[in-house]
Amino acid sequence: MGPLASRIVDAGSAAAREDARIVGLTIGGSVASGTVDEFSDLDLVIVCRDEAHREILAGAREFAARLGPVLAAFTGEHVGEPRLLICLYGPPPFHVDLKFVGLADLSARVEDGLVIWERDGEISAALTDTAAEWPQPDAQWIEDRFWVWIHYGATKLGRGELFECLDMLAYLRSEVFGPLLATIHGHPRSQRVRRVEEYAPTAVPALEATIGDQPRAPHSQLSLARHQ
Repeated sequence: MGPLASRIVDAGSAAAREDARIVGLTIGGSVASGTVDEFSDLDLVIVCRDEAHREILAGAREFAARLGPVLAAFTGEHVGEPRLLICLYGPPPFHVDLKFVGLADLSARVEDGLVIWERDGEISAALTDTAAEWPQPDAQWIEDRFWVWIHYGATKLGRGELFECLDMLAYLRSEVFGPLLATIHGHPRSQRVRRVEEYAPTAVPALEATIGDQPRAPHSQLSLARHQ
């Protein structure tokens, strides 16, 4: 980790120690998996007592401000995770994800984070009792929907809605092709198409074929004419 990341981790540990409602702090993501590089962000999980979770979550922004200068911050409902506060610290700009969970929440987790600090060994005990499980793609769920999606895209192509087609192809890469390629290539941590260039390099040409050309003016003019 760089110096700014180290300062944020140290400040987070100190803030957690001072709050009796918090039982520990872990680091996940690329730091936990040993794949950190100069472009990595920091994933901190703040674990609190279950009865204090709602209160701790309500004070997430105040906790974040104790770790360093926050340039921007917003909650993670758009990724289905309201317990997440996504922060940009700086300068220099540095992305930090703060996830606030109750101790019981550790029983359903996607990874085993590195324990930075804990109170009375409570986090280590919770991690020992259960196993991390990364969600895997559901092939039947994909099959039930795939050809309807393809038909939808074909009708939009016929109508000249090329930007809609580009969006649909991007969705298929993220929700279908990326997860299935991860399964085929024995990469259990599918994160849509992240790092697919590394674990499935032979599939890159096929993925490139799903990236359409930028729509040209004649197509746009055709669609406009049809709606006049």
